[in-house]
Amino acid sequence: MSWLDALILGIVQGLAEYLPVSSSGHLEIMREILGLKLSGADALEFDVALHVATVLSTIVVLWREFLPLCVSFFTFRRDKNFYYVCKILLSCIPVAIVGICFKDFVEQFFGNGLLTVGICLCITAALLSFTYFFRNPEREKTTHFRGNDISWLDAFIIGCAQAVAVLPGLSRSGSTIATGLLLGDKRDKIAQFSFFMVIIPILGEALLDVKDMLGGDSASEAVGLVPLFVGFLASFIVGCLACKWMINIVKKGKLVWFAVYCLIAGVLCICW
Repeated sequence: MSWLDALILGIVQGLAEYLPVSSSGHLEIMREILGLKLSGADALEFDVALHVATVLSTIVVLWREFLPLCVSFFTFRRDKNFYYVCKILLSCIPVAIVGICFKDFVEQFFGNGLLTVGICLCITAALLSFTYFFRNPEREKTTHFRGNDISWLDAFIIGCAQAVAVLPGLSRSGSTIATGLLLGDKRDKIAQFSFFMVIIPILGEALLDVKDMLGGDSASEAVGLVPLFVGFLASFIVGCLACKWMINIVKKGKLVWFAVYCLIAGVLCICW
């Protein structure tokens, strides 16, 4: 992989991580277009490195919201921020189970063509469309529906949606945000919760990759350190620009246009 290939993939990851279009699916699409051939394990590890960059961009952009959460949790203040972090931890349980027990199964869907990506993008389109018609923003204005706060049960169900969305083409942000909206949660709250809940599993996976790197078995050998660094930096910078944009999109309820895009992209991937 050249540094230019890594730059393109980093830009794609930075944009697609926050938009409900599946960043992992779009990385698979770009690898196919660029003619990059990586094994499932190497492709997944490279994707995780780019995801770490966007996780860091989330922390940078939302630091005013993130810092009080850390302070409350690590000082055991038992206030609303403390319980908010506990809900995030609860939401991470399903994806942790998938990562520990089914990692080898998930790896086989990466670097293996676009059929799975196309099907999953069509599923993402259907989910976003159903969510839009179920919670139409114009209807909510007339009924003065503001949404509910995220409950403990909501957090776990949203976590289950995140666990399913590990497949390339199933949008993680789209699945979690759509699930929260279907549960009746507030638009701005569910978008922020969706971005925060990915921090722990991605950083946990990154630590495992660092362990493999120290043992001499990592994607850095197949990809190269320079491309890995270029992709990481590009993903971080673009992610900083895209994070706030996505929160505003969710508030305005315009996810249906992304459903149209996912449907078109999914059909093209299947035809490819």
